[in-house]
Amino acid sequence: MSATAISPEEKKEFPSPGRGSIAGGSRAASLYCNVLEAVVEHRLPPGAKLTEEQLGAVFGVSRTIVRSALQALAHDHIVTISRNRGAFVSAPTVADAHDVFKGRKLVEAAIAREVARQIEASDIIALRAILDEEQEAMRRGDRHAAIRLSGAFHVAVAAVCGEGVLTTFLRGLISRSSLVIALYGRGAASACGHDDHVQFLAALEARDGERAAMLMTEHLDHILGDLDLARGGGAPVDVAAVLRERLALA
Repeated sequence: MSATAISPEEKKEFPSPGRGSIAGGSRAASLYCNVLEAVVEHRLPPGAKLTEEQLGAVFGVSRTIVRSALQALAHDHIVTISRNRGAFVSAPTVADAHDVFKGRKLVEAAIAREVARQIEASDIIALRAILDEEQEAMRRGDRHAAIRLSGAFHVAVAAVCGEGVLTTFLRGLISRSSLVIALYGRGAASACGHDDHVQFLAALEARDGERAAMLMTEHLDHILGDLDLARGGGAPVDVAAVLRERLALA
């Protein structure tokens, strides 16, 4: 599959309501997006409890719509739902983060070597277009968009090889690592450094698979090294107040 065939859903690889249908339409999607943004902005810390009653009151929606949005957030690993305890902002552990990035390094190094063999000029153009969008998002300080677009770049690279097992597996790893980056990232590097991407794409364009694999491994190590995995939930937050403030800014 050529990178020129990237779908809108692939381009929004960082969790978004567009990845799947959410019962409740725009109201559930609005709830989803506002919770996600609050997590990415570090306003809702790992472990923050999200109750149906509280969310329903803030957004003026029924429990059915709240449950639909929470299920979508859980599907994308933003929220963890416990049958007996309710819903909480997910809190990946240090071990979780290391496991996810270890998996990504193994998978993406292999993908880099294969893509270097198959890549065409049209793929380079499509990948460079994503990097242009990523750079613009970073320029305007849109961290959510930068994380989403960097994930989209990695998926688009894999898509050059087609929709095989590795590409499918990588999508899940990127979804999980995007949450880790959103929660624990300290700087621009954790938003998947743009310069790293540019150098990696240059190696692909030169069809240098070994260099591309090395650069990808180093790139993922840079991201992991930038994470503040010691960050805990901190003091309790007023979830309703945080989300009302988000709605006021929307």
